[in-house]
Amino acid sequence: MRWRKRKAVVGVEGRDGEAAVTDTGAAQAGPGAAAVSGHRGLAPGAGVTVSRTGSATATGPGATAVSGSMTVVQQQRGPQEPAAWPHQVGVIPPPANSFQRRAEAEALRAAIDGGGIAVLHQVPAGRGLPGRVLTGMGGVGKTQLAADCARAAWADGTLDVLVWITASTRSAVVTGYAQAGIELCRADPGDPEQAAGSFLAWLTPKAAAQPCRWLIVLDDVADPDDLRGLWPPASEHGRTLVTTRRRDAALTGEGRRRIEVGLFTKEEALAYLTASLAAHRRNEPAAQLAALAADLGYLPLALAQAAAYLIDSGDDVASYRALLADRTTALADAAPDALPDEQTLPLGAAWSLSIGRADTLRPVGVARPLLHLTALLDANGIPQDLLTSTPVLTHLTAHRTRTGQDPAEEPDPVSPRDAVRALRALHRLSLIGHAPDTPHQAVRVHQLIQRATRDTLTPAQHDQAARTAADALLAVWPEIERDTAFVQILRANTTALANCAEDALYCPDAHAVLYHTGNSLGESGQFTAAIAHYRQLADLSRLHLGPDHLCTLTARHSLARWRGSARDAAGAAAALDELLEDYLRVLGPNHPHTLAVRHELARWRGAAGDAAGAASAFSDLLEDRTRVLGPDHPDTLTTRGHLARWRGSAGDAAGAAAALDELLEDSLRVLGPNHPHTVAVRHELARWREELARDDGLAVE
Repeated sequence: MRWRKRKAVVGVEGRDGEAAVTDTGAAQAGPGAAAVSGHRGLAPGAGVTVSRTGSATATGPGATAVSGSMTVVQQQRGPQEPAAWPHQVGVIPPPANSFQRRAEAEALRAAIDGGGIAVLHQVPAGRGLPGRVLTGMGGVGKTQLAADCARAAWADGTLDVLVWITASTRSAVVTGYAQAGIELCRADPGDPEQAAGSFLAWLTPKAAAQPCRWLIVLDDVADPDDLRGLWPPASEHGRTLVTTRRRDAALTGEGRRRIEVGLFTKEEALAYLTASLAAHRRNEPAAQLAALAADLGYLPLALAQAAAYLIDSGDDVASYRALLADRTTALADAAPDALPDEQTLPLGAAWSLSIGRADTLRPVGVARPLLHLTALLDANGIPQDLLTSTPVLTHLTAHRTRTGQDPAEEPDPVSPRDAVRALRALHRLSLIGHAPDTPHQAVRVHQLIQRATRDTLTPAQHDQAARTAADALLAVWPEIERDTAFVQILRANTTALANCAEDALYCPDAHAVLYHTGNSLGESGQFTAAIAHYRQLADLSRLHLGPDHLCTLTARHSLARWRGSARDAAGAAAALDELLEDYLRVLGPNHPHTLAVRHELARWRGAAGDAAGAASAFSDLLEDRTRVLGPDHPDTLTTRGHLARWRGSAGDAAGAAAALDELLEDSLRVLGPNHPHTVAVRHELARWREELARDDGLAVE
């Protein structure tokens, strides 16, 4: 036999029922242990037959030896005596390094202090003080605010009982309540559900009982249903504080008020970074720290992990900002190896559970692919119409999460109402902000949630989502841009999309929305912005598609056009003269694009002061357009109008008037009297007739 620390048994360890034991060996036990040879049973009264057992030997102080049968009766642990007040149940998280006092902390502390201050929503006697629900996106510091409030209330003696529960599941809430019930009100430790109920009943005010001033903190509630039947009762003397990412109406019923926890202010973020680094004798330029805070969107969680990374790595802030700016760097690569302040998840994973939960809300499977699209657009405002457009609905139908469904089964089409409900689901989980009353900027997303979401996409998913977002922008772009504010938001979303999905927008060609954006800038009179846009578009098209690709040539053409509109007619003409050589080489002399470049070149030559050269160029172009396109083609008619204009500008007013008279007849026949081209011809004809009349008047004098 061998020594055992607690006991040595040879034979049978019995349960309820009968046991027959015979011919057992010997058992030995050392100091403080028990040795049993034969049978060790748990239930008294069981039928046990024991014969020919071996010997049991005990040596040393406190040892026990039994040969034959030993019955052990386990006694149930009785309820313990209630703990004396003040009493705390659960552990409050320690304060974060360089913890910042915030406006929300003062408002929350005032709410917990309660009585005596009217603005704190003091409740009439018998109604109970309202609970407070701290909501906000993951990483804004809700737990730290709640912990600071709880510590302060505990320290100044305003509480008799403080209960802190990490309430991420219903079972965790029940377990926390049960522990409080065991410690405070003699609850049965063998039945957690009953113990939890006993604790909640104990909290209910009773006329004859001594008032108990309590605070219950339910930290990180993941689902409002987890608290069904588990909300603490209303009490004049009790307060409840909940932290959650959820914004569901179920969290803010009667007696419960929501406090939105936002980002750090610029000043708070700068103070936090400065203090965190100074604690490790790191002094960085204030301008760089302020810029880093802006890069991280003033999110407390991101600032904490960035400070830890800088301290651990020894990198300066400029280097870290360069790392963040690199689009090939995932957020995980910018996180420290050891997370600060007892954080459990790196920044990139901070919202993964929320995304998964949003995807389970109705309409099931739509929230995640919709978030993928918002991650590629402007964080400061995405129009709701864009996210309910036909390209988006088609994408959501094809890419909705289909957990538990037959892959061969055709997915149900996603409707505009489904898309809006998915936006609400994301809003409820604090992954986006959704404000339907501002439809042009209905959706806002924090830039780091966008980046973390993009990090989860495969290259194929990323590119597909990017092309869908571009298609959606085109689908909602108005033909006539009357609402300039709306169009500006569309341009901002295009810019954001291009910044994070450049490669996708140049495969297989440069997406049409890129040209649409440039023309929108120019046509709104923003010539300098249009020039900069097309210069970049031409460079990127050349990089991605090659110098002779039609997209590259088209971008160069538009660049020249807006240079001319910005009163650089000579520069436009020079650029077009160079571009024409490439068009002739790549597309040939009769291609419509080549003819269009010749048209623009002639036009800007005239605008640069060479009216005769412009008239000659338009005359040559007219012959070729008539031959290639036909005499009644709109482009041919347009060329005739420009030829007449520059003939007049070159001194032949009579020839211009005669040519326009003939052109008007053809325009009326081909296009009709109300077509813009016909109206323009009539205007130009009147101009040159007036010019002729003026010349005749001077001659008479």
